[in-house]
Amino acid sequence: MLKKFRDDESGLTLIELTIVIVILGILAAFIAPRIINAPQKANVSKAKIEISNLSTALQLYATEVGQFPTTEQGLNALWRAPNPEPPNWSGPYLTQEITNDPWGNPYVYVTPSNNYGYDFDLISYGRDGKLGGTDFDADITNFISEGTTD
Repeated sequence: MLKKFRDDESGLTLIELTIVIVILGILAAFIAPRIINAPQKANVSKAKIEISNLSTALQLYATEVGQFPTTEQGLNALWRAPNPEPPNWSGPYLTQEITNDPWGNPYVYVTPSNNYGYDFDLISYGRDGKLGGTDFDADITNFISEGTTD
């Protein structure tokens, strides 16, 4: 019982297989950069949200205490009462202890602000952890300075 091969055997030729591989390569070239940068975009968004939340907590602190925490007291004054404890401190002003930015660097808090019209500066130096930078290395702040488009 030998099976006889038919003349019209169907299958993929080398050209068809090459075309499929090229199409998959083109699709990967468009999709891969978006997938690769997604975690960094998420870190930037997280840092912006955390700076916004810290700004709100600082405003509440200043409303109750009458002034912002000093630079020396830092952001920890939002979680634990500074020493000596201000008379109207009724914190904590955050739901959890302050952590570093998404890249593992501490947020920079300075009061009074070095920027006109702001009471304090809150800064994450971005992915590189250094002042300045572009793209994912750019600083994320609570203030808008000249040259900043965000």
